Amino acid sequence: MRPLRDAQLGAFTFFASALPHDVCGSNGLPLTPNSIKILGRFQILKTITHPRLCQYVDISRGKHERLIVVAEHFESSLRDFQKQGKTASPEKVLQIAFEVLEGLEFMNKHGMVHRALSAHNVLMDCKGNVKLAKFGLYHMTDHGADVDFPIGYPSYLAPEVIAQGSFHPSDPSHDEAPLPSGPKTDVWSLGVLLFELCAVRLNLAYTVILSFSGCMDDIVTVLAEEHGCLDTIKTMKSLYASSRPTPAELLRDPVFSEVSCLYTPFQKPVSLFSSSLRCAHLELPEDISDLCKGLHYLSERAIDEVYHLWCLAGGDLEKELTIKEIIQSKPPICTLPNFVLEDGESFGQGRDRSFLLDDTTVTLSLCQLRNRLKDVAGEAYYPLLEDEQSSLPQSNSSNELSATVTLPLIIRERDTEYQLIRIILFDRLLKAYPYKKNLVWKEARVDIPPLVRGLAWAALLGIEGDIQAKYETIDKDTPIPTDRQIEVDIPRCHQYDELLSSPQGHIKFRRVLKAWVVSHPDLVYWQGLDSLCAPFLYLNFNNEALAYACMSAFIPKYLYNFFLKDNSHVIQEYLTVFSQMISFHDPELSNHLNEIGFIPDLYAIPWFLTMFTHVFPLHKIFHLWDTLLLGNSSFPFCIGVAILQQLRDRLLANGFNECILLFSDLPGGNMSWYLHLCIFTVSFYSKVLRQGQMLLDNKQRYYRHGYKQMKITLKYFFLPSLNLTRRSSISEVSPRISAEDLIDLCELSLTGPTKRTKAGKPKIVAVDIRSQEDFSRGHISGSINIPFSAAFSPDGELVQCPATGILQNYRGRVIVVISHAMKSAAMFAAHMVKVNFPRVCILDGGINKLKPTGILTVPSPQI
Repeated sequence: MRPLRDAQLGAFTFFASALPHDVCGSNGLPLTPNSIKILGRFQILKTITHPRLCQYVDISRGKHERLIVVAEHFESSLRDFQKQGKTASPEKVLQIAFEVLEGLEFMNKHGMVHRALSAHNVLMDCKGNVKLAKFGLYHMTDHGADVDFPIGYPSYLAPEVIAQGSFHPSDPSHDEAPLPSGPKTDVWSLGVLLFELCAVRLNLAYTVILSFSGCMDDIVTVLAEEHGCLDTIKTMKSLYASSRPTPAELLRDPVFSEVSCLYTPFQKPVSLFSSSLRCAHLELPEDISDLCKGLHYLSERAIDEVYHLWCLAGGDLEKELTIKEIIQSKPPICTLPNFVLEDGESFGQGRDRSFLLDDTTVTLSLCQLRNRLKDVAGEAYYPLLEDEQSSLPQSNSSNELSATVTLPLIIRERDTEYQLIRIILFDRLLKAYPYKKNLVWKEARVDIPPLVRGLAWAALLGIEGDIQAKYETIDKDTPIPTDRQIEVDIPRCHQYDELLSSPQGHIKFRRVLKAWVVSHPDLVYWQGLDSLCAPFLYLNFNNEALAYACMSAFIPKYLYNFFLKDNSHVIQEYLTVFSQMISFHDPELSNHLNEIGFIPDLYAIPWFLTMFTHVFPLHKIFHLWDTLLLGNSSFPFCIGVAILQQLRDRLLANGFNECILLFSDLPGGNMSWYLHLCIFTVSFYSKVLRQGQMLLDNKQRYYRHGYKQMKITLKYFFLPSLNLTRRSSISEVSPRISAEDLIDLCELSLTGPTKRTKAGKPKIVAVDIRSQEDFSRGHISGSINIPFSAAFSPDGELVQCPATGILQNYRGRVIVVISHAMKSAAMFAAHMVKVNFPRVCILDGGINKLKPTGILTVPSPQI
């Protein structure tokens, strides 16, 4: 969106038509409220940016089908110009006509018409340029079908519109809706506006002109000749639409030739993900010192940013409208359409005028926001992106913001000053993407401002190139077998959200999902794909191509092969690793769940298939995925463990039936708590392999804590066998660690001991279960030898508990079981888990993997 500059924020409100409560649609579901339909159609208006159009910013839905629209606003209008009682100069008339036509033509290119053109909807900025307001009302209300009032003003409506009369879908007297108004309707309205500008007596009634249509041409001729635009005004005021030109045709009229050369043709800004070169046109004044004189830094920010900050600073739309008496509360009894007394006599009231359109626009004061940001230094609006900024002196506001970083995420997201700084920084970084990709990653580890989350996620997923062109080449219209399942799933996917539940949301859902299915012929649609699509579609509602690109990049990274036609082996593999992680972190809980038969197959498949979008509402998914996108493919396991940990006490106290009921309606939980535990859990995992796929590529990453930024060094581990199946590894309850990770974890060398904590105790202990003879031939320095034969009989029966004795002193540390046979190592580790030893794992490949490394030591013979 363009900068706020000298504009203001304005809000107006209206009611959508109420639907009957006892009527359902053809699918058996309740009808979608008209207010939600309007909310969905409104979204595209936010993308229509032109110098002659007031920028739409937001829409909110209130009680009783009330809608409040926020848009760019200017106090001055053409009505104010008319009230001065002076006729406009010919030059001014041509300027206004040309600028209005520019705005109308741009709307027409987007398939829209104004239909509500009037003197008070033609606003004027400080330079006297035209800004058309309320141009989206006709579009968002489905040509007036979703409201109880007509769109437009009788004094300016074209004859063909008046001839159609009023229409409402619930009116039984109309068989079908009239055709929507076209571009020529606005040309008539513009003709009336120009006629008013030229007329000396402004109270000349429009109805009188129609009554004396025979002399109307003479009146127009006299006025038009005086202003030098005879043919133009006469064609605008033609009673027949067929002989009336369109805005595009009028702009080519020779009368505008001298005016058009004074204007620079509008060029749509290049999007972030495209093949076009992105550049900025910069002009510096002759005297650089003039650059900052009288500069209001906030006015240079985008309109949507200013509105977002206005809301954070305590802005309340309904309160503002109530203060101006646009919204008036009434006692409940006064809002009833009628009521009946005991004797059967009924009393009613006339039509409530408040449900009709009040086109008053209330200006939203920015004083509170400016006062909130008064201590933010000017340098904060233009941050340095490189290391040089660390050498700059910090102001008091900078020190306060540094302290804000340590606060919980939910507080940071509601802090006006903090969000201003973060939004400005991310805006600069994203405009420089992909060249500043590393800095985007760095700042995302702190947090991601909600206002830029959609683009930030796209950057974290590495989206590049002309995504729109690629998306347009995908056939999203030809019927395919999957269409039926998509149609069934969409009405059940996050329909609590007003945006996704709107008809426009369903259309976009269908297109993005179908594009993914068509473009991935080796994969299939599984239930849950719609839930995966929901976060991306919500954040990129007006950019289907970006939603599709993000989903296409997300699935291979976190759901590799999950959408194969036969994905049973992939899911079983995933569940096996998850079971081993539960055993590793919480053997007591793992043992209990296994004893009652509550295995991950019963509850965890929807978790991983939808990356928890089936478990949590969208606002919690956003925070979870902010961290997930910074991590690797093993992070979902950690989220699953975190969920079980939060429910640990309830799970341990209940049996199978109670656990089933608990997971059928899983509580939302504390997202900060989840993230805290996930970060703790992920610190024990790295290099997870599934079917030969490397899921982690970095040793170190920064993860955002729920309360503070912290650095986590990922040194661990786990490595299931490459041909792992649920059946073959059911007894292998502990995960495996690779030899490379064991060496790195322990910092083993020919001379170095195992890695130790600050207290001097080793963080990891190696338990070598080979015989004493094999142990003496070579072992890891500092390892403990507990021969398998001393603990288990040849038939696998437990002889003595290896956990009693020396291993009790190592409870809580990572225990790596080393053997020459994986079966015996798995049995030994399983027993350790059974007696509730946490953090037990197995060396993958056994001692043979360590022999070529040269790190095994042989004890010196005693003399």
